[in-house]
Amino acid sequence: MTDLDDFTRTYDHLLGYMEEATRETYRRFDTLFERGLPPGPDDDWREYGRWAQLKLSLGPEGGHDHDERVLRLIRSVAERDIPWTVGDARILVYRAQDMVRCGHTRYEEIFRLPLAVTRRFGFQERREILGWLGEPGRRSRSRMPAWEMRADQAREALAGQLEELLVEPAEHGPAGVVRNVIWECDDFARLLAEEYGPRLADPTVLPLLHHWNTARSTKPSARWLKTAGRLLTPDTVILLREILTRLAAHRERKLTRGVDDHEWTETVFLDERTIVPVRGMIWTCEVIEERWVTSLLGSVALNCGTGSNGMGSTCRSEKLTNAAVGVLARRGGPAAIVPLARVQAKVRARSVLANVARTLDAVAEQAGLTREQLMDRTVPAFGLGPDGTREEKIGDYLVRLRADDSALRFVNPSGRTVKSAPQAIRKDPALADLRITLKELKQALAAERFRLEQALIKERGWRWQEVTEFFLDHPVTGLYARTLIWQLPQGPAGIPVRTDAGWELTDPQGRRVQPDPDTPVTLWHPIHAAAEEVRVWRDHLLEHGIRQPYKQAFREVYLLTPAEERTRTYSNRFAGHVLRYGQAKTLLNQRGWTGLAIGHWDYECGGDQGEAVRELSGWRARWGMHVVSDPAADGWETASLCATERITFYRDGREEPSGDDRAGDRTALEEVPLTEVPPLVLSEMLRDADLAVGVTSTGLDQQAAGGHEDYWHSYGFGELTETARTRRDALTRLLPRLKIADRAELTDRFLRVRGDRRTYRIHLGSGNILMEPNDAYLCIVPGRDRAAASVFLPFEEDGGMLSVILSKAFLLADDTAITDPSITRQLDA
Repeated sequence: MTDLDDFTRTYDHLLGYMEEATRETYRRFDTLFERGLPPGPDDDWREYGRWAQLKLSLGPEGGHDHDERVLRLIRSVAERDIPWTVGDARILVYRAQDMVRCGHTRYEEIFRLPLAVTRRFGFQERREILGWLGEPGRRSRSRMPAWEMRADQAREALAGQLEELLVEPAEHGPAGVVRNVIWECDDFARLLAEEYGPRLADPTVLPLLHHWNTARSTKPSARWLKTAGRLLTPDTVILLREILTRLAAHRERKLTRGVDDHEWTETVFLDERTIVPVRGMIWTCEVIEERWVTSLLGSVALNCGTGSNGMGSTCRSEKLTNAAVGVLARRGGPAAIVPLARVQAKVRARSVLANVARTLDAVAEQAGLTREQLMDRTVPAFGLGPDGTREEKIGDYLVRLRADDSALRFVNPSGRTVKSAPQAIRKDPALADLRITLKELKQALAAERFRLEQALIKERGWRWQEVTEFFLDHPVTGLYARTLIWQLPQGPAGIPVRTDAGWELTDPQGRRVQPDPDTPVTLWHPIHAAAEEVRVWRDHLLEHGIRQPYKQAFREVYLLTPAEERTRTYSNRFAGHVLRYGQAKTLLNQRGWTGLAIGHWDYECGGDQGEAVRELSGWRARWGMHVVSDPAADGWETASLCATERITFYRDGREEPSGDDRAGDRTALEEVPLTEVPPLVLSEMLRDADLAVGVTSTGLDQQAAGGHEDYWHSYGFGELTETARTRRDALTRLLPRLKIADRAELTDRFLRVRGDRRTYRIHLGSGNILMEPNDAYLCIVPGRDRAAASVFLPFEEDGGMLSVILSKAFLLADDTAITDPSITRQLDA
């Protein structure tokens, strides 16, 4: 029998972890081989073949001279009909590749058995099995490390066999031609092959597809772009726009993978192989001078820069996002500012944000401005007039675009306004251009809303002349800026009003002031106002029907509590909540929190615990969370539920601890007493936490999650958070104006609604409902109620909990009209 030390020395660099029983089997095969005997009748020929591949090893130093007996053994196994699996093929290829890395040079012999086994499977399986061996060399050999040079030599020696294995024959049609170039590793690659195959495989387009598949660096060279421009045709420009439009709407999918009897689930957006040609498509936009390019690249960057890549990241593909941002940056001009601002507002990947920041800073520096001043001055007007309206004559129709309308309006020759485009002008290029403008306008409005809220949070200041010129007079930004409350230093606050003399600020009592052009101005924040002033402003908004783009007058304020004064350096105000992890992470990322990545992995190193981190005005908050869902139910992947912990604050700018320290010691940075944190910073950080809890808590679910019943009941019907108290304050003002006012009343925690069949109490925090007199729980899935939808709200809520509560109240006030059996059964129980 082969000596154990010899066995280990010869094979261990190829084996990795292996059961001792398998090692014993391999040693027995060694003994049979030395005696010239075949395996026994009960031996597994697949295992015998895997052992035979090991016999080619000449040790970790490699070499060229193999025993002829071993070569004959390999040939006999390769020719034998054995029921190989994909897993076997992967193992054999892996071991052959490792021999190449170690310096084994008889490539045809080393890969004889792996290629024979791989030949049994379909083309896509072959590509996945062979991996890097099936890819072309990427660099000059003079710049390659030794192991990569050997791999390139192996590809060259096996080129004929690899082509036979990987290149689909002509009878597979255009889809096969496309798959030969980009393979088919994910749904998007399959879309390109099957749906766009006939166009991509066209002889006039195929060279460009091959060129796209060379986009392996971080940015294109001038030579690369020149080649792309030479290969472009009008038809390929149309095709490229269609494909990138599909990319902007593409989403990740859960795919089931398997090798032999083992299956697992992966979340896949785009495979690394697919990213290469898609990045080439994005780069090619740099040489296309058409109106749609900037807007579409912005949509691509947003889609690829958000979502999930299945590995805990909140960026589907940093490579593609940075590629799109890079093209926008190099195209430059004011048109690129809006899509870059959208990316800055939504994407949380640090490499992307740094890329965007560098671009905006460079443009601003050229203009002699700060980044914020650049953004103020480059918001496009989209051809809108001072009243926010643009009208175009197309054929016999007048097409109207308004900043405050979500759709185009069409005025026919008789003067009647219709919503849908008339047949006579539907294919007119001018209408297509207006539709692009409408899409860009919506995107700009979202970016401006975010920018104005960030200005409030960061207490940004301007001169009054800048406010009037770049905000109040602007047909896009002004739509929001004219509804906000502006503050003079140590002076009055007011909402802008246009007069013959110019813009003035008016307070709730009607008093007006016209600031001097150089007067400093900020946005009013309720954290700096007395309670009575806040009350007056809230009444004023409702009385005059002023809807703000975000909560300003109705903004929740979070002041230090006695409990937080006792804990001194941390807040437990939002600890102990059970949240839907994926939803909470997404919401927090949208609010600027980063770093949260927990799941059922690496428990020994704390993979089930983590922190969300946000920086604001020189301060940093950390909110701890840990996994509380069942790993088996979650498939041992990303957690479905997490529990919240304390929130701590730090002065920003301190040196970050290392990755190991961060995971193992959360106090590596010095925690600051909460009394030293600026009130606005503390309030805004806690407001984000309250929002995350209020939107993603399992206490909002129709029934309790297993093991969390006590939490569900305490949150669903317990004390109100600051957000819920603000909601109660809004309802106090709204109720007298509603048609159900005589059937509704507010208590400390509930909106009590009297129907004809029962009386109901709707919790102001969770929206959960209890029925009197026995407090029976009533389950109603929130829907759209026309009466509730028509209620004026003094802030844009995006269908939040206040709308849900009002919808339920209108429904239950008229409970005799309810016909849904899922509800009536509960009412009659």
